[in-house]
Amino acid sequence: MTTATAPRRVHPLSPVAHAGQALAPLLAGVVLAGQGIPFVGRILLVLLALALVAFFGWLSWLRTSFWFDADGDLRVSTGILFRNERRVQLSRLQAVEVHRPFVARMVGLADVRPEVAGGERAKVRIAFLAEADAHALRNELLARSAGIRGDAQEAPVAPERALVRVPGGDLALSMVMNESLIVAILVGGVVVLGALVSGESASLLGLFLAGGIPSVGLLSGFLTFYDFTVAESPDGLRIRSGLLSTRSQTVPPGRVQAVRIDQPLLWRGKGWVRITVNVAGAGGSDDNDAGAILLPVAPYAVARDLLQRVLPGVNLDAVPVHGVPSAARWRAPLQHRRLAAGSDADVFVARSGWLVRRTVVVPHARAQSVRVTQGPWQRRLRLATVHLDSTPGRITPMAAHRDALDARALAEEQLVLARAARRSFRPEHWMTQPPDPGGSPP
Repeated sequence: MTTATAPRRVHPLSPVAHAGQALAPLLAGVVLAGQGIPFVGRILLVLLALALVAFFGWLSWLRTSFWFDADGDLRVSTGILFRNERRVQLSRLQAVEVHRPFVARMVGLADVRPEVAGGERAKVRIAFLAEADAHALRNELLARSAGIRGDAQEAPVAPERALVRVPGGDLALSMVMNESLIVAILVGGVVVLGALVSGESASLLGLFLAGGIPSVGLLSGFLTFYDFTVAESPDGLRIRSGLLSTRSQTVPPGRVQAVRIDQPLLWRGKGWVRITVNVAGAGGSDDNDAGAILLPVAPYAVARDLLQRVLPGVNLDAVPVHGVPSAARWRAPLQHRRLAAGSDADVFVARSGWLVRRTVVVPHARAQSVRVTQGPWQRRLRLATVHLDSTPGRITPMAAHRDALDARALAEEQLVLARAARRSFRPEHWMTQPPDPGGSPP
């Protein structure tokens, strides 16, 4: 047990940062819905809306506090009409992110986002703190999570060593060499040609939908992953990126649940790959969700070295994998030659993909469950798919379209390997020593 700390408040300028974040949506709403309203009236509407946002932000500031309880866990109290108190169990901390949205960055503020297992409902955001205070809180959360702190003194900053920095030119070129952008350009060309032939200018709306929206998404990705840097420190991997809004995320050791290596068709000539991870409580389905990206683009040799930090001792090239039977060509005619799966003592590996080659890696100790599914078409072909359930995220590990008997044998093997891996567990407080499995009981 430790001593509970006194409640702390967020920065007094937090209402200003909240109002600034709402400025762009408010301007867009007034432009779209304010037809017929004089220009001065639109400005007054925006100012009134900003004043309301700032007022409710001030009320929220009065009612927001955070502290560490007697168990050493983080407590966050929020709510204007209804009080909401959240507890973040730091022994289960998956990652900590310090995020600086553009407007908050202009006034020297940042928010802190500790992430624990539990999906969207488990997300906690402390917004906003002075930038130095945000980094100090990040350090304190990681130190308490590691099990090396029992008081409320200032936590030291762990030293770090840079591992990878993505050049801006490579990032921009990788965005251009994106299949979705190429398809959008081709579709846009067809739309323009059709408009010229038919004389229907309304067809140009299709050009915007086909090419404009994907282009905006790729620009957003460039802004998100600009100056992407990965560093190694005793408290985990530190990931930094962003041009307008910046983020600094720390993933403690052993928190990565699954890894996926992607190689799109147009990247193969460059030898580039992208690394995506599942971390409990972080990341989502958005392609520009930086919380799920460990490396947006890099040569395979660089990515392989980084994977050694995430999965120590794992050599993906040495893991034996086995392909699927010939009957799988009727179920997956384009990619059946790429389908393969296997494992060694440490990890399960599955390969798939045609346009985008994919390799999924799951440490045996991180598999939540194993199941076998078989659809009607698969039953007729005597095929089945093995699923290794991971935490919610962008990676869904599976070995698709295998021989039905082989699939069941593979699932049984994974259950045995998972049980064996959990016996040599890493403690939740990773700076503490694990118990001796051969020692006497307490």
